Amino acid sequence: METDNHGNPETESTGCNVWARRSLILLVLAWISLVSFGAQGASWLAALFESMAVSIPDPAAMTAIQAIAIGIVLLPLALIWTDGRHRGIFQAWLAAAGFLLLMAPTRLLPSTASQEIILLQIGVSLACLLVFVWMARSQHLPRATWTGSMVSVAIALLFALIWIAWGAMGSALDVFLNLLLGLVFGLLASQIMSRTWLAALVTDPGGATHDLVTGGFVTGALVLIMASALSLNGLQLALMVALPALGWAAMGVTRLGPPPESSRRPALASLLGLAAAAPLVFVDTDGLVLEAMDPIAMKTLGAAFIAMVIAWLVGLVMILLSSRLARFRPRGAWAVPAIGLALAAGVLYLTGGQSGFHGDRLFVVLKDQADLSATADMADFSLRRQTVFDTLVQHASGTQAELRQRLDDRGIDYTSYYLVNAIEVDGGLLRRLWLARRPEVDRVLPSPRLRPNQSPLAIATGFPTQPGEPDWNLTSIGADRVWNDLGITGQGIVVGQSDSGAQFDHPELADGYRGGQGQHDYNWLDPWYGTETPVDHGGHGTHTLGSVLGNSVGVAPDATWFACTNLARNLGNPAFYLACMQFMLAPYPLGGDPFVDGDPARSAHVLNNSWGCPEDYEGCDPTSLQPALEALRAAGIFVVAAAGNSGPECSSLTDPIAIYDAAFSVGAIDREGHLATFSSRGPVTVDESGRVKPDIVAPGVDVLSAYPGDTYRISSGTSMAGPHVAGVVALMWSANPDLMGDIDATEAILIESSKPFSGVEGATLPNDDRPPVAEQLEESLSGGSGRVSAVTPAYCTPAGALIGVPNNLAGYGVVDAYQAVQMALELR
Repeated sequence: METDNHGNPETESTGCNVWARRSLILLVLAWISLVSFGAQGASWLAALFESMAVSIPDPAAMTAIQAIAIGIVLLPLALIWTDGRHRGIFQAWLAAAGFLLLMAPTRLLPSTASQEIILLQIGVSLACLLVFVWMARSQHLPRATWTGSMVSVAIALLFALIWIAWGAMGSALDVFLNLLLGLVFGLLASQIMSRTWLAALVTDPGGATHDLVTGGFVTGALVLIMASALSLNGLQLALMVALPALGWAAMGVTRLGPPPESSRRPALASLLGLAAAAPLVFVDTDGLVLEAMDPIAMKTLGAAFIAMVIAWLVGLVMILLSSRLARFRPRGAWAVPAIGLALAAGVLYLTGGQSGFHGDRLFVVLKDQADLSATADMADFSLRRQTVFDTLVQHASGTQAELRQRLDDRGIDYTSYYLVNAIEVDGGLLRRLWLARRPEVDRVLPSPRLRPNQSPLAIATGFPTQPGEPDWNLTSIGADRVWNDLGITGQGIVVGQSDSGAQFDHPELADGYRGGQGQHDYNWLDPWYGTETPVDHGGHGTHTLGSVLGNSVGVAPDATWFACTNLARNLGNPAFYLACMQFMLAPYPLGGDPFVDGDPARSAHVLNNSWGCPEDYEGCDPTSLQPALEALRAAGIFVVAAAGNSGPECSSLTDPIAIYDAAFSVGAIDREGHLATFSSRGPVTVDESGRVKPDIVAPGVDVLSAYPGDTYRISSGTSMAGPHVAGVVALMWSANPDLMGDIDATEAILIESSKPFSGVEGATLPNDDRPPVAEQLEESLSGGSGRVSAVTPAYCTPAGALIGVPNNLAGYGVVDAYQAVQMALELR
């Protein structure tokens, strides 16, 4: 027969009540788990798959919803429950939910402001700690003792080993802030536990093993709720998996030595604080929103599950020894395991290939940008490129001189740029404040950098079968007719590709690589790792480049190419994007200085850019790269940009460089001619311009192209659409070299030759709705400078409605390679 908490035999009725209470607690625990993982999981998935059509509230809103959903259930239970033990459980969880609600606003900041987010979370946590202690001031806790603290440190170090083995530290400031956040988290959790559940055990004990097992669930749920509030970009999910498993170990260390358990607050705080700090310090939150091509997210979740198992095993030992824990006495020898594990952690980090500090950087935009108006009337393509380059370099060198000197005096690492007058500087929040006050500085943007991997990236591969005939995407725009009927295949045109890299010896690409025979100088740049040979781990770059000029999958199969990797791991920043665009204007040798060794005579004629730079994750504000695009246009280099994959909402075309008037932006259609759901729509509102975008659409759904490992793959995205237009421009300029460098005339031809878009719910575009671009083409060819991107007002139309031209769904229509080349030939 069971006994109650006072040793009296329970009646059958009392036994029923006990099981009813336990069932209720388990139901509440299940609700907490379901709501917590649901809210934070949805928030992380929304960041991971930005292009998904389902609308999910932002991380701050999801966190607030989670806190409210948990708190509504717990509030009445914590207030009216008469049994002290159970009321203590509900009060502990309710306090954690209150903390979660107060922490929600810290996730309103963009993830590029990671130090600011962590600093705010430290501030909120400290405020919660002070308020909670003040509210419970009438509750006099026993004097705190350090009994068991060395055991706590040893357990926390054991828990941390997997994070150290797989992770890498950020900057020194990152490490300090995240360590501080973990310790404050531990202090707050220990105070909540001590003043609720552990306090209830003093008057209502239930036996050593019973209290330890029950307390493990109580602590685990408390930590689960509180961990939901920490960090950003999904790291909270890893914390929610790993930290609650420490519940039994945490209860075990509170029982080391004689009662009361609440006196072991330092041991409890040490265990939870140091354990939380390990993933906070060693996980790169920038990489948690990358796609599956990068291992950060999967390794982080893998580490969380391994840490969970380690915590469970330690907890099991505590449960097995529960009857002996009260006889524990602190001795100096207990420091030996902690010291040994600390030494092991240090050796593991130093020998794991990821030692040192690897923080984000700052992109400093100067106020004084170069004036390139003198190049407007230059007809000579070579002279324009050289003049643009010389003007930009001289201007940047002069206006950056004083700031560079100040950085040199302080021993601060930096990289200078000229295509935008800017400098990327090593540093975080404190240095940002200093730079923002400099008189020559316009603004300071984040420039996130991924920390190194524990192991080399694997190279993605597709399927081996080479296509026998041109696929639908090529025939639908008439590229095959250009080759067969007109004999134009892109000869003499150089295409520049900035992407994840390229497999330079792929059968589709090898004969077009300008660096054939191993001559990679001037033909390859890797600002990430400085590799000396073109490589593509993710496959995106090989695929998009193949669509431009692959032998059997490309629009202009005889064009020449060179490349730069701005997305080696699918997370860029303003500096990487700018470095590649500079290389496209004035390539330089491996290891060379872009200011001194750049050679505009080797520039690309056409650039394909199947990427965007979102402000929230990569740091590009709406105008950050605009001077670069205007400079490339001034130099006569045609810039094609993928519109983005954030549709179908209006004004979803938000990221540089597709938003700029100087870029020719491309949306995606499928083989039936329907606009892809994911294709971003205009008008452009992030810069308050109301600009009509995209400019044109092209095949971008189920496109077959090259992939690393001499393979092929079918992919979808506006990334796949843009290369078709870059290839068409290569065909046009190959057919009529007089068009080279004349961006206005080339755009006018693309617009005039485009086919009416008729893919919106079967709607058609009558020919009389098309703009009078023939007159504009004539003006452009005779020296006019006006673009034709604002013929009609900007708007986004509902499905099924007749739409004007240009419009914010498909621009001027569907690219037509055959008609565009025909028009180019007629102008010779």
